Amino acid sequence: MKAPERILKSINHEEPDKVPVFETAFTNNTIMKYYGVNVSTGRGYKIYYEFLRNVGIDLVLSLVSLFPRKFLKRGEGFIDEYGRVMKFEKYKDGTQLTTYVGGHFKTFEEYESWEQPDPNLNTRLEQFFDGRKIQNELNDEVFSIPATGSLMECTWESFGLETFSRLLAKKQQIKKIFDDRGKFTLEMVKILAENDAKIVLLWDDYGFKNGLFMRPSLYREYIFPWLKRICEAAHKHDCKIMLHSDGDLMEIFEDIVKAGVDVINPVESTTANPEYDIFKLNEKYGDKITFSGNLSPILLAIGEIHEIEEYAKRLIRELAPGGGYIFGSGHSINPAVTIDRFEAMQNIRRKYGNYPIKIPNN
Repeated sequence: MKAPERILKSINHEEPDKVPVFETAFTNNTIMKYYGVNVSTGRGYKIYYEFLRNVGIDLVLSLVSLFPRKFLKRGEGFIDEYGRVMKFEKYKDGTQLTTYVGGHFKTFEEYESWEQPDPNLNTRLEQFFDGRKIQNELNDEVFSIPATGSLMECTWESFGLETFSRLLAKKQQIKKIFDDRGKFTLEMVKILAENDAKIVLLWDDYGFKNGLFMRPSLYREYIFPWLKRICEAAHKHDCKIMLHSDGDLMEIFEDIVKAGVDVINPVESTTANPEYDIFKLNEKYGDKITFSGNLSPILLAIGEIHEIEEYAKRLIRELAPGGGYIFGSGHSINPAVTIDRFEAMQNIRRKYGNYPIKIPNN
């Protein structure tokens, strides 16, 4: 079975040939070298997709927003089109990370003077089509989908949390900002869906390990009406919406489901809330949404091999039967993840991830 069919069958809560696999990001030169990738040749889509195919990862991304707008001095980083200040950092194995360091806007007036991202920018569709072209060259052994910034994450990060928190008291201003983000994302998703995108991923962290960035009522006022419209627009063209949001989302999880999100990633297993648990959520919402990820990156960096193996088996055993689960980490494969732990995770999936799922309880 090819990767697109495998992914879509799982999202439709049907059993494909094996459990599909996804990682939002793979920033680990050590593991890439282990798989024979010469990282010095760059990380274009072709090299990256071939590497992920060799690992056995089905779902891969093309980026259609978050583009640099202004580069910082001495090549240290850039300000992206949303106003987020991003800097380049190198890990000890040479992996280059692009990390968020703050917001460019200090006032609403600075935000208003900034040229808003244009959903019709040709580069966006070109990126999507480039990813799809390489998918075709790889005989659909990977499934390339477009990923775009969305409402919450790009809003608070463009101001920084302190300035953003003050803006929440200015209802007219904050509504204008969220509406700008909503209009852009809605139009971007419409364009992609009309051009045969089958899934669009929204980058949109709603919380952190101790809770949400703002009160649930504010998400219901500013975020979820737009999210519902975005999902409806995608579904009109038989396109799915995958939401990537870190943090403890317990207070708004049902709102996410009701908005029409098809896939939620990564359902962090390391939040402070023991009730934000993928297995408990699956019992309640497993027939309404597909879960993606959840294996802790901390476990993958410092955990015991047997702990990784047991947790990976539990994910597949409890979530994969009947479809509706995409295997992966609880965020991404970062530079701290070791080869032996990564391989332990993947080997469990390779051994037990074929349908019908048959994994013993001990």
